[in-house]
Amino acid sequence: MEILVCIKQVPDDSVEIYLNSSTGKPNLDGISEIVNAFDTYALEMATRLKEKIGGEITVVSIGDESVKNSLKNCLAVGADKAYLVKEDDANSLGTDGVVKYLIKAKDDIEKILDKKFDIVFCGKEATDYASSQVGLLIAEQLGLPSVANVVDIEVENEVTKLKQETDDGYNIIETKLPCIVTVQKPNYEPRYPTIKTKMAARKKPIDELEPAEKSENIMEVVNVFEPAKRSAGVKLKAETAEEVVAQAIKIMTDAKVF
Repeated sequence: MEILVCIKQVPDDSVEIYLNSSTGKPNLDGISEIVNAFDTYALEMATRLKEKIGGEITVVSIGDESVKNSLKNCLAVGADKAYLVKEDDANSLGTDGVVKYLIKAKDDIEKILDKKFDIVFCGKEATDYASSQVGLLIAEQLGLPSVANVVDIEVENEVTKLKQETDDGYNIIETKLPCIVTVQKPNYEPRYPTIKTKMAARKKPIDELEPAEKSENIMEVVNVFEPAKRSAGVKLKAETAEEVVAQAIKIMTDAKVF
């Protein structure tokens, strides 16, 4: 089983980020760069599949030299090989540019390894600029079957059985290989690297790939806004539960909630 996992390096989403008042752009000074959360789920799912049926995992990303740190982390938690498409201004590519770069990277890696990928994993979206389109557009342009929001996967006799999360529950979808899947958060967490795996990852090379020719962006970020701040809650105090309920109902009635 040959598996490709596409990852993106993003600002740490556990830290609250504010807009720079002079530029109107997110102020990322002092914010650590990490692997996109949904991509870590994709890598963990791919690693569990590899451990079950065998094979090899390759990770690929687009960005500047700093992205190699994220790729090293991927090598420490399940990936076997890593490639970087060198692009110092990756955020300017737009969704169409990212898709074009990743398709070329996939083709280049297959030529280098003299193998074809059976499954391409992507996170369902990025936590910085979420479009939820990259994996599905790769599938469309390559003419491959795709399934979004996958939370579990099984492969047997060249048939992939995928558990897809929906608003109403789950779908079980079968598709032939090769295919593209985008991964939602499964019911397990990504593994942590150990000292041993970190040391091993340091010794593995990260080869650089030539980027695709840039095309004109079809999408442009016109403006960025901070999410609205939540107002402070109201603390209710009373002698009995009935009195608290009555206060809550009055507040909601006055606010015309119902």
